[in-house]
Amino acid sequence: MLTYHTAVGGQLLTLDTYTDGCWARATAPTPDELARLSRDTGLDLDLLQYPLDPDERSRIERDGPNLLIVLQTPQRLDGSSDIPYDTIPVGILHTPQCLVTICAQDNEVVNDVARGLVRPVRTDQRSRLTLQILLRAAQRFLIDLRRIDRAIDGAEDRLEKATRNAELLALMRLEKSLVYFKTGLKANELMIERLTRDRLFAQRDDDQEMLDDVLIEHRQAIEMTDISSNILTSTMGTFASIISNNVNGVVRLLTVSTILVNIPTLVTSAFGMNVPLPNQDDPRMLPVILGVALGLSGLTALMFRRLGWF
Repeated sequence: MLTYHTAVGGQLLTLDTYTDGCWARATAPTPDELARLSRDTGLDLDLLQYPLDPDERSRIERDGPNLLIVLQTPQRLDGSSDIPYDTIPVGILHTPQCLVTICAQDNEVVNDVARGLVRPVRTDQRSRLTLQILLRAAQRFLIDLRRIDRAIDGAEDRLEKATRNAELLALMRLEKSLVYFKTGLKANELMIERLTRDRLFAQRDDDQEMLDDVLIEHRQAIEMTDISSNILTSTMGTFASIISNNVNGVVRLLTVSTILVNIPTLVTSAFGMNVPLPNQDDPRMLPVILGVALGLSGLTALMFRRLGWF
């Protein structure tokens, strides 16, 4: 989808065609839309295709008067995916006439800016709009990290009674998401530090201050990722031990139950053999045998109880 926006009074409006000073937003563009975007903006088609690669890393590239910024952003995946969260690249391209964002999937960071969650929006101030997208990306990372923390807390509440691997596998998927988050955030941090060194947004003091805020937010997200990863690693170790202990408890209970059941079986089997036995014709021997069998089982159960086996 290819959409052109312009800002009027801080509100974004959608345009039918390209105009100078607009924001061109391409989401999962088709080849025809890429060709149209290249014609309208004068950007090379190869430059537009770089951010569509899911393995593209955060970086800065100049192409004459044009500037490409590739930013890693968080992406919440649906239930069919192996992991709940991943990162996807978003391309931000500066031309002398407009700003272009391009992404291979529908992206919440860009959508938040387009929905007006970041204000005021000025499409003619490309540096400012770029910084707003960078800042929103850091905020989105923090939002998803809090969701991961809540998921970890929910798993901890289920630790006591867990005997299966389902909860452990869910935590492992969250751990993979944290690895992707940290990798993307570190790449973003290096890219933003380069923006700071090259002073690409130093024309206005408030832009430079906002770039500093973007760097601080990304570093905060990196610290939160490290903390969540450490907590998750500890939780998974504890989780594995608890599952093992719970399984051992079940096995111990089954073993004790088998022993207690086998004692009466052993006694009655001895008296049920087809050989002469004392008092075998006495009708009172049945309750005596049952009493002996149950008494031995009771004594064994008492011994196991004192040993703390159940």
